[in-house]
Amino acid sequence: MTGLMLIHPNAKAELLALLRAKSVFHGDFKLSSGARSHYYIDCRTTTLDPKGLWLVGQLMHQLIREQEAKLGVKINAVGGLTLGADPISIAVGMFSFWKEEAPPLQPFTVRKTPKSYGQTKLIEGNFRQGDMVVVIDDVVTKGESTLKAIDAVTKEGGKVAFVVVLVDRQEGGRKAIEEKGHTVLSLFTRDELLAKGEPQKPGNLVSA
Repeated sequence: MTGLMLIHPNAKAELLALLRAKSVFHGDFKLSSGARSHYYIDCRTTTLDPKGLWLVGQLMHQLIREQEAKLGVKINAVGGLTLGADPISIAVGMFSFWKEEAPPLQPFTVRKTPKSYGQTKLIEGNFRQGDMVVVIDDVVTKGESTLKAIDAVTKEGGKVAFVVVLVDRQEGGRKAIEEKGHTVLSLFTRDELLAKGEPQKPGNLVSA
């Protein structure tokens, strides 16, 4: 295990710098809500980057374990709605395994629609009925995708301990989720991402 980057005082600063460099775009964008925005946060360009994935796994794992200890619960699995949550939950699960936790946190993914064949699953991975889970998202704007994942977990017999997100876009999503009775923790906020750094050049109109 020697030579691998461990949690250190600069880990969060390094991830913030990477998000600012790779995931913040300025221009004219249409969001999934239909609203328009002068900036767009695409966390996948960071969470699917090897260094970003390694930093995200460590920092989100740390956030989850700290809240788990605070609440006095036992977390079994982590995941959320595909696609944004997928690399984060996998990174957390792999870091949990690397730390030799027994058992490690199990990643899962929530499909947008149930599988139409085979076991017709809505949740893929090692989620089991009765599991205590953390629901993950990359960016929370209005909270719809996170709430959809929460609904899927509860309908399949899981228990949601709390929610963790990489970036809170600070547009009402946290409040919407918390009004449903779920604590939301974020690693970063929109204000932190937009505070400094050179903006990316405007891209093509995209949906977020």
